[in-house]
Amino acid sequence: MSKEVAIKQQSLPGFQSAEGFELLQRQAKMFCGSSLVPQQFQGEQNYGNAIIALEMAQRMNASPLMVMQNLYIVYGNPGWSSKFLIATFNQCGRFEAIKYKETGKKGTDSQGVIAYTKEKGSDETIYGPEVTISIAKQEGWYEKKGSKWKTMPDQMLRYRAAAWLIRTTAPEISMGLQTTDEIIDVEGKVSDVMDDVTTTIEHNANSEVIDIEPSEPTFVDAETGEILNADAMFK
Repeated sequence: MSKEVAIKQQSLPGFQSAEGFELLQRQAKMFCGSSLVPQQFQGEQNYGNAIIALEMAQRMNASPLMVMQNLYIVYGNPGWSSKFLIATFNQCGRFEAIKYKETGKKGTDSQGVIAYTKEKGSDETIYGPEVTISIAKQEGWYEKKGSKWKTMPDQMLRYRAAAWLIRTTAPEISMGLQTTDEIIDVEGKVSDVMDDVTTTIEHNANSEVIDIEPSEPTFVDAETGEILNADAMFK
């Protein structure tokens, strides 16, 4: 019986064995040839992306197609869709479904949300950090061009509160990745800062003039070692 279990474990797709990696490659090839997966996983040029997504799906015990359809590349960084991350947390079997507590006054900067849950079998409530419109404004998320914080504040508050709860309570579920909403908010802000830095460098480059007075060359007599000036040297 133990031999059968060992053989079955070795045949699982993954990086742990040559057989598992070969199976992973065959699966990736099949997904790369499908038009149902997002573009970043289609074709031979995205073969590596498909392999990584399949390995992530196995570790999360999730459907490979679901992982591929909810894993996006934003500003060159991979990120989960918020709804997929929440669904994965709710279905992991360790916690109750995420619930939300509204705080502050709706329509003002004090409006906020706290996401909370419980471990199954426990009466202790686990609260995530509070997210408010004030925080969104202070962090620069709210005023960004095309920001959803202005048009859908209730949904954005819940998405961000849930992401923070998951990251502080069970970070292994997100596998260290942010949500696409977080990447858009944070990376856009970093990009603006880097643009300012680049502009400053370009503006100040070579703006300072260093005045160096030229000195007269000196010459040494090879026989006597006497220091001669230029006039004496060329007489």
